[in-house]
Amino acid sequence: MRLRVRLRGMIIADIAKIAGRTFPARRWTRGMVGQAGQAIPAKGFAMGYVVLEPKGGQVPWHNQEQEEVYMVLEGRGEICVGAERQEISAGQAVFLPPTVFHQLTNTGDEPLHMMYIYCPGGDVAHWRQELDGTLPPAGVGPTPPLPAGAAPQCTKKPD
Repeated sequence: MRLRVRLRGMIIADIAKIAGRTFPARRWTRGMVGQAGQAIPAKGFAMGYVVLEPKGGQVPWHNQEQEEVYMVLEGRGEICVGAERQEISAGQAVFLPPTVFHQLTNTGDEPLHMMYIYCPGGDVAHWRQELDGTLPPAGVGPTPPLPAGAAPQCTKKPD
């Protein structure tokens, strides 16, 4: 199965053919651009497509060195950035400043579809931390607490 097609220097990635990976916080992520082994090997930025499961699927509380933008394509959720919490829905994007903790939670009854983009490209630590169970919990040690009223940080699938 071909993940990309090269036409005279142009690379076209087919998202339907990118397997992606499932994370403990109930999301499925398909990196498309600028990450190790992705269909489009850009160096200046990374981009991917994410589906959060209904009623609580999440990109859990984390921070990273890169600037980032989340764009909600379908569904609705709760975005937390630093001490702020707000509803977000299809057609809205949010800027995530470098080093500021953030979290996106699906609050709807349907999957939430979103795209992320950050620069520079490359893999980020919170993916490995979530997969190996070492993602720092909100409000413990140097990790700040979630904003008041926010959905709890999810680091594993419910039993």
